[in-house]
Amino acid sequence: MQSKLFRLFNAVQKVSFSPTISLFYSKNKMSQVLAGQKIILKDESKANAEEYLNDKVVGLYFSAMWCPPCRAFTPKLKKFYEDLKAAGKNFEVIFVSRDRTANDLKEYYNDHHGAWTYLEFGDPKIDEFLSKYEVKTIPTFRIIKPDGTVVIEDARTEVQEKGVENALALWDEWMGKYNA
Repeated sequence: MQSKLFRLFNAVQKVSFSPTISLFYSKNKMSQVLAGQKIILKDESKANAEEYLNDKVVGLYFSAMWCPPCRAFTPKLKKFYEDLKAAGKNFEVIFVSRDRTANDLKEYYNDHHGAWTYLEFGDPKIDEFLSKYEVKTIPTFRIIKPDGTVVIEDARTEVQEKGVENALALWDEWMGKYNA
């Protein structure tokens, strides 16, 4: 009798607490925005976005090789990214390409971008993000939370005006908003 009661208690406990644990766990991951999504790393390997981006602050960078303002901003973002990484900050950029071909994407990424990640050419998530984040022009850079909420709408301007010279001060400013 006691073992049946114990099994029943365990079954009820699993049903009662599992959704709560799952909900809490998912809030700490990029699961809501990038569930099941594969991202490409600098070495061309693929990673599960949810795992790779766990506990990282994520910036979505909408850009293309054919866009002169993009080519002017990308080196600034690269320096900002490298400065934050060198300081041990848990930050990641996802390049969301607006290039016209896969070759253009790879050439632009390999020759000009930092060691961040990107969405594969033609990935349906690209159009979803363009719509969700109301991207009308490029370059656009947005800082998002794991649930997809935009924390910094115009991160591009902030990086250009403040981040190139003092990446850590801008990071601290962003973290105040991110954690609010």
